[in-house]
Amino acid sequence: MSGQGDEEREFDFRWAAEAEQKEPSARARMLAARWRENPPGPVPFRPDPGPAAPRRSSWVSTALVLGCVAAVIVLLGYLRTRSPY
Repeated sequence: MSGQGDEEREFDFRWAAEAEQKEPSARARMLAARWRENPPGPVPFRPDPGPAAPRRSSWVSTALVLGCVAAVIVLLGYLRTRSPY
């Protein structure tokens, strides 16, 4: 051994990233071998969208939320008047 300390011999990720040759992963090698014999067919990037449901207008959603809030307020007021305390 050359007498280097353990710190100097420790694996450095920058050194590995700057390497000129990088070995492909096992999966990449497996897929390359498989595709050499039987190349994959074309696949669309995204499938065609299905039929879209009609969107509600914003005022309908707002009215629905405000109606639910009003119903809760009325229900709480009714329960408060019915309580014996």
